[in-house]
Amino acid sequence: MNIEQKESDSISLGLELPIMESYFTIQGEGFHTGKPAYFIRTGGCDVGCHWCDTKDSWPMEGHPIISIEKIVAETVESKAEIAVITGGEPVMYNLAPLTELFMARNIKIHIETSGAYELTGFWDWVCLSPKKTVPPFSGIHERANELKIIIYNQGDFEWAEEHAQKVGKDCKLYLQPEWGKSKKVIPEILDYIKNNPQWSISLQMHKYIGIP
Repeated sequence: MNIEQKESDSISLGLELPIMESYFTIQGEGFHTGKPAYFIRTGGCDVGCHWCDTKDSWPMEGHPIISIEKIVAETVESKAEIAVITGGEPVMYNLAPLTELFMARNIKIHIETSGAYELTGFWDWVCLSPKKTVPPFSGIHERANELKIIIYNQGDFEWAEEHAQKVGKDCKLYLQPEWGKSKKVIPEILDYIKNNPQWSISLQMHKYIGIP
């Protein structure tokens, strides 16, 4: 067995993952806005949102392949109490072994996902942000603690309501302006929330204050 085959097998088993970047910062979006967290961004995404602000994460190739032990060790070293798995699209991978290691170290584990594939692993918080290009995999809505819909145009409000009907009653509902259209859509979101108070607004606070 050659090195490439071993690497492929270890990724499929969830023992190693392609990691674009990882860093300790402040959560800037959604329910946990303002909380310190260690972000782990996986490489690889085939959802293809045209307004994506991390398109460098799309290719599966070219990212360091890192063992889950090292990922957890770096998180522990940061002193973070929350680890956030994001992407790219992290549910492309088997995340059960990684989450088991985090659980063993008593680190809260969150995920941000479009839900395009089946969700594996054990999670303290699931942020589901479904995209029109690749609709969510069956069953993920029931596991969502937070539904975050990116608002780019008026049609996204209808998309938001469609998915709000599928999540549990305790799921937090957020509308978030697409960064490049924020000046236009923030007033529209505010008007919508005034008439539909089950929703809250999520702003990308990290971009306003200039942190990762």
